[in-house]
Amino acid sequence: MKKTPPQTTVERISEIALALLQNQGPEAVTMRAVAQAVGITPMAIYHHFSNREALLQAVTDREFERLAGFVEARRAKLSARAALKTVMFELMHGYIDYAVARPLLFDYVFSKERPGARRFPEDFRARRSPTMTPLADCVAAGMESGWLKKDDVWEVTMQLSGLLHGYLVLYRGGRFSYTEKEFRAFCERAMERLIEGLRKVK
Repeated sequence: MKKTPPQTTVERISEIALALLQNQGPEAVTMRAVAQAVGITPMAIYHHFSNREALLQAVTDREFERLAGFVEARRAKLSARAALKTVMFELMHGYIDYAVARPLLFDYVFSKERPGARRFPEDFRARRSPTMTPLADCVAAGMESGWLKKDDVWEVTMQLSGLLHGYLVLYRGGRFSYTEKEFRAFCERAMERLIEGLRKVK
């Protein structure tokens, strides 16, 4: 049986920072607190991360990869012939899966001002977003096939995403009395209305 290689110091630091971020929020992630949990001196942590912002950026980058995994897991279950709307709905549920599974990380990744956050439109048009690009590809395919009316692909993608993220922020803030199942159905109905509006011929 293969032995799992021991974690490097950088991996251990990242893991502790991630746990603090998930369980207590970004304010709990200090260089001193992380160093103490790892078992190194506060000064030693600076050999691996230049400052707190660099550490948080590294953790956030990993979380975007994880979020992309949630989204891809939903899409991977679909057949190659799945309708574009079905694919878009599964991408939506992938976002919700992540927000439910990792709520404080979702809040930090999408609702907090932070260094290195991707900005619209330049970063998105350059396909630097591992989570938004699959949705943009669906939108582009919909326009190419005539299923959606021609428009700016990335503006439409942001419109779809903004609707969902706005609802998720409200849901996370306790502004819905729905169960999770009811909330998901509500989001599907809202997306259905928006998509139908995008399909309407002028």
